[in-house]
Amino acid sequence: MMDVGRVEKNRCSAIVVDDDEDTVNLFVEFLEICNVTVVGTAFDGKQAEKVYQELVPDVIFSDVMMPNYDGFYALEQIKKVNPLAIVVMITGDVRSETIKKLEDLGADAIIYKPFDMQKVVTTVNELLARKMHNISTNLL
Repeated sequence: MMDVGRVEKNRCSAIVVDDDEDTVNLFVEFLEICNVTVVGTAFDGKQAEKVYQELVPDVIFSDVMMPNYDGFYALEQIKKVNPLAIVVMITGDVRSETIKKLEDLGADAIIYKPFDMQKVVTTVNELLARKMHNISTNLL
């Protein structure tokens, strides 16, 4: 079994969004191995918005290109609800206009397909550490 690393300290909760059910299932399995508790899944951006509001996970992993309501929609709506939500976008699209749009909408990280689970774990740890730092700084 490969060592993909672990999310540091306490488990974090996540939702996974992708229009391909097999991709969702595979990503969920990898996250669970990496000590991330997947509390929900969605198969388009509209469902992602709803699941986020119901479950309020620590991290949202969303594909970008999906039919009907895409990842841009999910990102924009989730950030409207909670600008501090951690949203990691996953895409195979490396075009500069896509990257710029994701950045403009507030994506916290972009992971490119095919994704490397070590990169996913490192990204989650960095984002959660930043979030905890911001919370502790605001308490002072």
